[in-house]
Amino acid sequence: MLIIVSFLAGIIAGISPCILPVLPVVFFAGATGELDEPDGQPRRQSWRRPVAIALGLVASFTVLVLAGAELLSLFHLPDGFLRDLGIALLALIGLGLLIPSLGNLLERPFARLSARQQHRAASGFVVGLALGLVFVPCAGPVLATITVLGATHNVGFETVIVALCFGAGVAVPLLFIAFAGDRLVARSKRLRANAPLLRRITGVIMLVIALGVALNLFDGLQRAVPGYTSALQNSIEGSTSVRQALNSLNSSPSTNLASCPASTSQLVNCGPAPAFTDISAWLNTPGNRPLTMKGLRGSVVLIDFWTYSCINCQRSLPHVEAWYSRYSKDGFIVVGIHAPEFSFEHVVANVKTAAHQLGVDYPIAIDNNFGTWNAYSNEYWPAEYLIDAKGDVRHVDFGEGGYSTTETLIRQLLLQAHPGIALPPQTNTPTKVLSSTTNPETYLGSERQTNLASPQTPTGSPQVFTYPATLAFPQFALKGTWTITPQFARAGANAGLELSYQASDVYLVMGGSGTVTVNEGNGTPPRVINVSGIPRLYQLLGSANQVSGTMQLTFSPGIEAYDLTFG
Repeated sequence: MLIIVSFLAGIIAGISPCILPVLPVVFFAGATGELDEPDGQPRRQSWRRPVAIALGLVASFTVLVLAGAELLSLFHLPDGFLRDLGIALLALIGLGLLIPSLGNLLERPFARLSARQQHRAASGFVVGLALGLVFVPCAGPVLATITVLGATHNVGFETVIVALCFGAGVAVPLLFIAFAGDRLVARSKRLRANAPLLRRITGVIMLVIALGVALNLFDGLQRAVPGYTSALQNSIEGSTSVRQALNSLNSSPSTNLASCPASTSQLVNCGPAPAFTDISAWLNTPGNRPLTMKGLRGSVVLIDFWTYSCINCQRSLPHVEAWYSRYSKDGFIVVGIHAPEFSFEHVVANVKTAAHQLGVDYPIAIDNNFGTWNAYSNEYWPAEYLIDAKGDVRHVDFGEGGYSTTETLIRQLLLQAHPGIALPPQTNTPTKVLSSTTNPETYLGSERQTNLASPQTPTGSPQVFTYPATLAFPQFALKGTWTITPQFARAGANAGLELSYQASDVYLVMGGSGTVTVNEGNGTPPRVINVSGIPRLYQLLGSANQVSGTMQLTFSPGIEAYDLTFG
């Protein structure tokens, strides 16, 4: 059963949003082998190069997960070396495709191969090796278990088999992508006639991907794409029988939390919360001093297991951050247990930088040795353990989703701990799911801006925008003078915003001081919103039912608009 589940879990990872950055490389790498047969005739489609690319990715990815920590320790290499090696190798291959003399030099080790197809396969395998070192998949319990066993030097024969099955599953969809690239060239005379140009385009794509991975430029893309595989992943990997099978791989003793019911809508009692164990460092605490479970008694605590390159974690963070911001004054605290998935995530400076970029300002415990992970018998990124004021675990939830239930239970525990307390309203952080018919969360700052329909490209300095002739759902447009900064858009003279929406509720985070006139576009008289104080969420539309239309906003100069959210 575990072999089948591992293979299926790999397939899910191979079609998840996390794979998007490497897809262009896989496709074009499958298309840039020899373009003709030795006799000059148009070549037939070959299976060797696509298979070699997939095998190279599986090989390097599996070795990285199972033995990455061991290799780095053995050769006294820095934690980020393997990922950096993959980026450098990918960039070198890209340069080889752009510069013929360098390409010939790189191909020289393969020149002794007697068959041209073997030559193509060997070079494809190297491409796959590079991709395996930089590919970071969405983390489910199967990959989490493999990673933890590798990091804690507890790899056995069964673990190797499970890791290979997971890697083989990842390779399946990528193999189809590589075959598609190879097939395209095999059937296209025009592409064969422009072989040098195709290779140069592939080289540029590889260089762009290498640079993007190095600078973490694809994180925003991965977060913005809905988690369309989350439900499928939960159904395959989230059953009790699978969890028990994964636990059987790890011989370390488990706590009663291993059998604690997950994702229930009611509070349960799973016993005392384990202590923070073997924490390497603390961030976002006074003086970066350690916290203790005993010292947190009297507070409602959410333990959130995460790792910064896990896209599932990145998509859940806005909810956790919103809860901390909303309820921290009422005796609620979040402790993020950062358990690294790959070697480069062991670097505390990397975690600190990523946490700042992701807006994580609650305490973070660096669990590099998985001491606390094992103390909780955890298997997931992300995973949440809700602890009451007495120190008992009262709710467990794995993966994405279930945010409304978790927040409801947080509020129940706060009321139990502080009877009579007046809690603020619940948060309204949107959840990106593919089935939603509402607008996606829409950022107005250039850093994560999407769906802007105005023909002007933001420059970072004051500029005049105009509305387009038509506005399609879920686009927005600007008019008048705006200054688009990475985080927000600042209104100038005659500033306006037009939004095509479909939602029950529309919110906009704004700062500064002034007024915003809202015209909902459905015959309702315009109304004025006064903006002042710290940046916060303002409601533009509230309806009992979902409605659609085109909303127009008029801003007084100086208003800063950050983020449109919908309910």
